Amino acid sequence: MSPIRPWSEVAPRLVDVATGRAPADLVIRGGRWVNVHTREVIAATDIAVAEGRFAYVGPDASHAVGGETRIIEADGAYMVPGLCDGHMHVESGMVTVTEFTRAVIPHGTTTMFVDPHEIANVLGLNGVRLMHDEAQAMPVNVFVQMPSCVPSAPGLETAGAVLGPKEVAEAMTWPNIIGLGEVMNFPGVAAGDPKMLAEIAETMRARKTVGGHYASPDLGLMFHGYVAGGPSDDHEGTRLEDAVARARQGMSAMLRLGSAWYDVAAQIKAVTEMGLDPRGFILCTDDSHCGTILNEGHMNRVVRHAIQQGCPPIVAIQMASLNTAAHFGLARELGSIAPGRRADLILTTDLPTLPVDLVIGRGVVLAERGRLLADIPAHRYPDFAQGTVRLARPITARDFDIAAPAGANTVTARVIGVVENQAPTRALQRELVVESGLVAGDPAQDVCQIALVERHRGTGKVVNGFVSGFGYDVPCGVASTVAHDCHHMIVVGTSKEDMALAANRVAEAGGGVAVFSQGRQLALVELAIAGLMSVDRAETVADKAERLVAAMRACGCRLNNAYMQHSLLALAVIPELRISDKGLVDVRTFELTDLFV
Repeated sequence: MSPIRPWSEVAPRLVDVATGRAPADLVIRGGRWVNVHTREVIAATDIAVAEGRFAYVGPDASHAVGGETRIIEADGAYMVPGLCDGHMHVESGMVTVTEFTRAVIPHGTTTMFVDPHEIANVLGLNGVRLMHDEAQAMPVNVFVQMPSCVPSAPGLETAGAVLGPKEVAEAMTWPNIIGLGEVMNFPGVAAGDPKMLAEIAETMRARKTVGGHYASPDLGLMFHGYVAGGPSDDHEGTRLEDAVARARQGMSAMLRLGSAWYDVAAQIKAVTEMGLDPRGFILCTDDSHCGTILNEGHMNRVVRHAIQQGCPPIVAIQMASLNTAAHFGLARELGSIAPGRRADLILTTDLPTLPVDLVIGRGVVLAERGRLLADIPAHRYPDFAQGTVRLARPITARDFDIAAPAGANTVTARVIGVVENQAPTRALQRELVVESGLVAGDPAQDVCQIALVERHRGTGKVVNGFVSGFGYDVPCGVASTVAHDCHHMIVVGTSKEDMALAANRVAEAGGGVAVFSQGRQLALVELAIAGLMSVDRAETVADKAERLVAAMRACGCRLNNAYMQHSLLALAVIPELRISDKGLVDVRTFELTDLFV
């Protein structure tokens, strides 16, 4: 795919098309123009497109029609700007940039701002470069943020790579880097950590955007210190007061609806009930499972959800188009239907429900009625991006033995508590029985075992603990090499034998997710690229992922998209309790803590 030419190179032709001195490549006639600059719908509007950009938007574009001009009759349909996802991770879809793009285009997403910090934690700067280069070949806009926190919690985990100010400075020279990815080390920024402030400084020196990630309910001095440190947006809010605080401090409050994160409803009340200026709010997905995308939608799903919460349709669309573009300094380039901007738009017959009838990206029809029309060639990753699961030896059931304190008959254990539809966990405590000197989970209390298996350097280290919330009530084991953000292997289950079988099967596959129960494999999703992404087409991965979710349900789990919850159990920058290769992490204090009280 050839990149879109800069405005400066095509401006003469745009002017000629707008004034009738030259024909357009494409004219859309008789639509209702959803104008996100003025928040109004303007009937009987024509659009003329040339060089992949809007040249004319107004009544009667017959002056721009020539013998080779393609005509599309809108027949009164709404002409909506292509939707933008302001913050997301391709790897969470279990597919490559190419396959993710193929999946979201039919849903009207024409711009994404992606943070590849998952692959960065496995392959370092080389991994970022792989996704950066792949993104440039897409027929829609896929901008890349340079990961800021590799590892995300220094001193509390060991990632597969380490990045710092030097690497950030280099990445800022790459053509498709739009800014710095979410700055997850918020305590470090608030404390004036030189490394974090240097990364932010390199980004600002390049005049690019600094992404935020303030995952704490504390809106006191630490929050104010974090904002003063430079991040200009944040997607980790879950409460109304979170959105209000960010907007008041000049940050863009990013409200997310992913596969397992439902944070829009509470926070959008800042606009719908408090009447705050909606320009300070952006809609995003953060993490979307490929099954969610194919079956429910992408940014169109988020916009529909915001409208269902009482947000006026044009305001919700503005939060997923112009607001996003403006935040990244691209309002003159995309995010609206206006002259000079990239010709990204969708046709829809209804704004509140937003059915996507036609998708145009850079002036080319890419999808129609849910069917991808664009030919996007498959992308092959190099050999060094595969074979990244390195275990010292095969895992056995004994690796998951948890020894009790000498002489104890019962113990009080710290337990990671999963929260439905949210990224934070709870720090729970449960009384567990000791048998033959070992402590195990208790299905009656919804407590099962969790283990982190080191997989980057083959150290053989296994850290064990307990987790609650999955509801597993039969012998089972679930293993995954997707374990934000260090991406070791996370194994959860009620049977140590099944846990070992699942861990070894995932290692054999070169990465992925497996479910075993009573010695039998119920599901497997192979993720050969960095242990994070599949080499298969999105449709194939979605089918395997659906079987994965069904297998987890067969083991008793009733969580919405439990796989996403599983994948975040090692995320040592979001409260309250997590597991890492160094032990149990109390994220409220950013300290390691003992398993037993």
